[in-house]
Amino acid sequence: MGRQLVAVTACVSGVAHTYMAAERLEKLCQQEHWAIRIETQGALGIECALTEEDIRCADLALLITDIELAGSERFKQCRYVKCGINAFLRDPQKVMSAVRKLLSAPQHTQLILT
Repeated sequence: MGRQLVAVTACVSGVAHTYMAAERLEKLCQQEHWAIRIETQGALGIECALTEEDIRCADLALLITDIELAGSERFKQCRYVKCGINAFLRDPQKVMSAVRKLLSAPQHTQLILT
């Protein structure tokens, strides 16, 4: 069964790393045969904003950010993996491994990678 993920990417300047992380996530999820919707929060503001239904229907959320996310309270009720954008870009497999483990965890399980 294909998994449904949502993600938010955001970096301090809101330019290159925000979009690099989103692109990397899309490719990794394609390899896993997972569907993903990605919201970016960058210099252009919020793009491809996730809806409440997107978040509610997702098996897991990925919060890939170096800044305080706008609307982070939306993810309180779901399982999520949170990590810094540079850490994700350096070692995306560490993050994907955490995602795989968390998919079988109870709802509201939250993992913060450092």
